[in-house]
Amino acid sequence: MEIDNDPAYQQMINGELYMESPKLLKLRNDVRGKIMKYNQIADNDERNAGMASLLRSVGDRFFVEPTFEFSYGVNITIGNHFYANHGVEICDEGQVTIGNDCKFGPKVGLYTPVHPLDPTVRRTEAERTAPIKIGNDCWIGGSAMILPGVTLGNNVVVGAGSVVTHSFPDNVVVVGNPARVLKENKPNA
Repeated sequence: MEIDNDPAYQQMINGELYMESPKLLKLRNDVRGKIMKYNQIADNDERNAGMASLLRSVGDRFFVEPTFEFSYGVNITIGNHFYANHGVEICDEGQVTIGNDCKFGPKVGLYTPVHPLDPTVRRTEAERTAPIKIGNDCWIGGSAMILPGVTLGNNVVVGAGSVVTHSFPDNVVVVGNPARVLKENKPNA
């Protein structure tokens, strides 16, 4: 992709402190306009084809309800059989990788930006990112938030309204703010 050659883009996806470049700003504005257009399309196939065309890659059976929002799209990779309910938002300044057979409830948010703690640096509008990785067979409940740098293993269920501040291994149900393990989630157990 053309944006891959932009030094600010490389700093952004590498988790380095960066400032938005003219190329990043143009990409964000172009994508924003297309997202607004696609979210207005009632036909499921047409809407989903449009949204999928804006992402780095998607697998088979990609389905998102309106509104589906993201920052750039080029940093989002989604596996097979993905469903996102209404109002899902992905701030993909950093890399976001979602495995196969994942479902997102309404108003789920994935946030990769990390704003500086030092107010002097924060005033410059510089930020960095931390990637989010979600394994296969995950279910993220409505209004849950996944924060920067989180990795969820396979078969993780995140309870509705949870705030996931750190990573979790395979086969757990996590709930709360901050999210903690409620119980194991062994398949066929």
